[in-house]
Amino acid sequence: MEFSPTRFMLPDSHYSAKRADHAVRFIEQLRHVKTSQWAGKPFKLLPWQEEIIRNIFGVIKADGTRQFRHVFVEVPKKSGKSELAAAVALYLLCADREQGAEIFSVANDREQAAIVFNLAMQMAADCPFLRARCKFIDSRKRIVFEPTRSFYAAISSEVKNKYGLNVHGCIFDELLGQTDRNLYDTMTMGATSARLQPLNFVITTAGRDRTSVCYEEHCYALDLLEGRKEDSNYYPCVFAAKDDDDWTDSEVWKRVNPSFGITVPEDFYHNFFRRAQSNVALEMEFRQFYLGQWLSSDKSWLPMDKYDKCAAPFDPLSLKGNPCFAGLDLASTDDIAAMVLVFPPENENGEYFVLPHFWIPRENMQRRTKQDHVLYEKWAREDFLHVTEGNIIHYDFIEKQIKDASERYDLKQVCYDKWNSSQLIAHLEAAGIKTVRIGQGFESLSQPSKDLHRLILDEKFRHGGNPVLRWMMENVVIEMDAAANIKPNKKKSREKIDGVAATIMALRQAMVPVRPAGGLVRINFETGEARRNGVVL
Repeated sequence: MEFSPTRFMLPDSHYSAKRADHAVRFIEQLRHVKTSQWAGKPFKLLPWQEEIIRNIFGVIKADGTRQFRHVFVEVPKKSGKSELAAAVALYLLCADREQGAEIFSVANDREQAAIVFNLAMQMAADCPFLRARCKFIDSRKRIVFEPTRSFYAAISSEVKNKYGLNVHGCIFDELLGQTDRNLYDTMTMGATSARLQPLNFVITTAGRDRTSVCYEEHCYALDLLEGRKEDSNYYPCVFAAKDDDDWTDSEVWKRVNPSFGITVPEDFYHNFFRRAQSNVALEMEFRQFYLGQWLSSDKSWLPMDKYDKCAAPFDPLSLKGNPCFAGLDLASTDDIAAMVLVFPPENENGEYFVLPHFWIPRENMQRRTKQDHVLYEKWAREDFLHVTEGNIIHYDFIEKQIKDASERYDLKQVCYDKWNSSQLIAHLEAAGIKTVRIGQGFESLSQPSKDLHRLILDEKFRHGGNPVLRWMMENVVIEMDAAANIKPNKKKSREKIDGVAATIMALRQAMVPVRPAGGLVRINFETGEARRNGVVL
């Protein structure tokens, strides 16, 4: 390939084609070891990979040592970053002419660190030249290169035993998994003090936590790439969509994934995208891991343009006698409490109607209106917010509202979180109102959270334009577990989301479990019996 050295090269540095060629030739003698498509084939560097290798091993300072000591590579999943990191580790171990070199793979845990290490060990074992000169100690996750008495090891994430390491190379995998800087700083600083030309090779996909060390590195790399900062030791490489890029645009997919159509088939993107359009968890996974978007905590989870299309007013009296479910989030007695009624569809349109109620103590309202510039006082004047006197919410008002709702509507259940609710729930049950406790984990909240998102996308979530509920919907940040389950995260959301939590709990019980084509299905919520056109299903 034609190659032009990076624009980050210092004026007194130079590009050594000989040293760059040496690194490229070493890597391309290796063979791939993963997947039926690639296993056994020569490791032919892709253009973006070769550019990185030539820059970090070929840009040389006036004193003859490498200019770049810290490499940050952020690239979407399945692009080949782990294979590249394994090849770099082997080069530092076996071809860098460093006596007694110590190379380490580190990550959030030893199992993650072993991913790159295992690739490197298999690559070395498959190469006759390296196999004859290396000793493989799989039980200790260690490779020893005997000619220089150097070793490469995957190590745990415990910081306390990392001080004093004589690091020549640090392969830091999936930086997004680090919760603080301790391990990262210990290992990367260790690779800059005791060796002549040490190298940190940091690889990661995009994360979500904008307070993390990974996001700090992401922003620092962008500052270098966009000319806002200078750091002659740091080589930045970021393949990521911007916050305002259209995630549905296939041209964006191609631009941000340098291995698009090679290690990641084009069909994979199209198939993933089709599923992600109707599944918010998959959308977040697609955008984070395959487009490199940092899904910011200040960006609304819900599509507020679609939400606003559901704001057509309706008369609550028109719902009199209809089945409904109440979601109750009491939050704190000195903050905001929410009760949201969710009415399942009673017509062929499949619309869910929502009636929210909110309570706040007067003293809290006045203070927070001034302090946080939230429109509590305006909402109270317009009767969107119930105000109780003093500095705490008196649950008697909430109890009365629920009992009134049970008389006006066919209230099937009150869904509640156990926190701070025992006395109120006891009063409701004594009055003959049915209640159900809803757990606050992924298992209970994931599906109704996804249902809420889908109903808003389908414009079947009739909320009547309540401004307090809208404010809370816009505040929501969700968290996702490893199985792509989701739930609202109160701690990370920008402001209050009590009305959203109440809505999701009620929606969990209100969602019709079966809705085949061919007519409206009606559910007897007392017995669970489902009928379509009068026929039991």
